[in-house]
Amino acid sequence: MNRMQFVLVTALVLFVAFALGWFTNWLIHRFTRVRQQDLGELDNMAQALHEAEEIRDQAITYVETRERDLTARIKQLEAEVDAAMAGVREARAEAEYYRGQMQGGTQQ
Repeated sequence: MNRMQFVLVTALVLFVAFALGWFTNWLIHRFTRVRQQDLGELDNMAQALHEAEEIRDQAITYVETRERDLTARIKQLEAEVDAAMAGVREARAEAEYYRGQMQGGTQQ
């Protein structure tokens, strides 16, 4: 193999390596390229996710407000029940007192 043949073979090998690299790069980019349709679908999904998050935040706010209102109402009702129970206790004590007065008055 003389010098000229060696240069030609080397040039051919380098050209084939370059062509294979370029073809491989083209294939990779061809299969991994994001299509416009995919971008539109991603935009739609992002918009739907954003709307769902807003709805979730509104629901959380509503639940927290409702919970606060119900807690306040429960406390108010508990206070009313406590007052009613105190009134019942007082009425029972008064009734016992009058029963005692009546039983004591009939024995004398």
